[in-house]
Amino acid sequence: MILRLLALLLPLLWMAATARADGLIQTPTPVPASFDGGGSVTLEGLLIRPNGPGPFPVAIVTHGAPRDPADRPGMTPLRLAPQAREFARRGWATLVVMRRGYGGSGGPYAESSGACNNPDYIQAGERSAEDIRQAIRFMARQPFADASRVISVGVSAGGLASVALAANPPPGLRAVISFAGGRGSRGDDDVCTADRLVAAFGNFGRGSRLPNLWIYAENDLFFGPALARRFHEAFTKSGGRAEYARMPANGKDGHFLFSADIAAWTPVVDRFLAEQKLAPRSAPIALPVSALAPPSELSERNRASFKDYVAAPDNKAFAVSPDGAFGWKSGRRDEAEARQGALENCGKHTQKTCRIAIVNDTPVR
Repeated sequence: MILRLLALLLPLLWMAATARADGLIQTPTPVPASFDGGGSVTLEGLLIRPNGPGPFPVAIVTHGAPRDPADRPGMTPLRLAPQAREFARRGWATLVVMRRGYGGSGGPYAESSGACNNPDYIQAGERSAEDIRQAIRFMARQPFADASRVISVGVSAGGLASVALAANPPPGLRAVISFAGGRGSRGDDDVCTADRLVAAFGNFGRGSRLPNLWIYAENDLFFGPALARRFHEAFTKSGGRAEYARMPANGKDGHFLFSADIAAWTPVVDRFLAEQKLAPRSAPIALPVSALAPPSELSERNRASFKDYVAAPDNKAFAVSPDGAFGWKSGRRDEAEARQGALENCGKHTQKTCRIAIVNDTPVR
């Protein structure tokens, strides 16, 4: 167990547990967890919080489930670092937690909904909710945390998990924010036995009295507007409290709004939290302006897109070719994986040889 934990932490040693210039502290944070019948495991986590003693209210952020199970081991909490940072900037001690069977978290995958023609979405939601519950218990023991003010923020399957958690809430849980919540998508506009998923939302609504904010983009290809409205109707008719925020189309697939367009959803979240009297700060902590310059090969048009790389989470790399083609990867398990992915992406757009120009925020000469 000790060797496994060290293997998880070594790629993240760049994140020292010291205050950053932007007023935030970011640290890899293993989460000890104990499950009935499942023993004790360690969940991989990433903590981002304001500098200072606190106490700070707690936000738990949790991820979705990829359509391809083979992608689960490569997932890391770093991929949700920019989104978690937005909550930390607003005064929350924010923990990104990887559930069992994902990334570097221990234990077997526990949240399968079963066969596509007979899925048990209630069980899947409840099992994934238990991982969030464990993370909340862990955070409640931290000296900088205010355990009486907790929110759960989930995306996709993590959104459904957060909704399930609110049906049987742990002490301190005050609200839930679900981005594109659901599970069972096996292709664009193709959900395994969608009626069962609607019924699961109805089931969770019967036990839920906490305020929920549900955010879905108009062009979500996992759970489109018509289906999302059915989720909401089933939940609220059963007694649940949920505000449905339908966002404009975003990119090619609005299911990825949470990661793709932070500026689009933060005003909606800010308003909701203010209405629930859950706004710790009057204004976000300011982030420093990066001085990182784009590679000289980039065209003016592509230079304008370089800011996306700058804002991306670390364990990232940027590749460029002599004709200005580029590609990058971020939030990888280690820098070597980021380099390989960046070169592969760059190579898709050029016949020339790509080179690694930047790793994290350091130019490569």
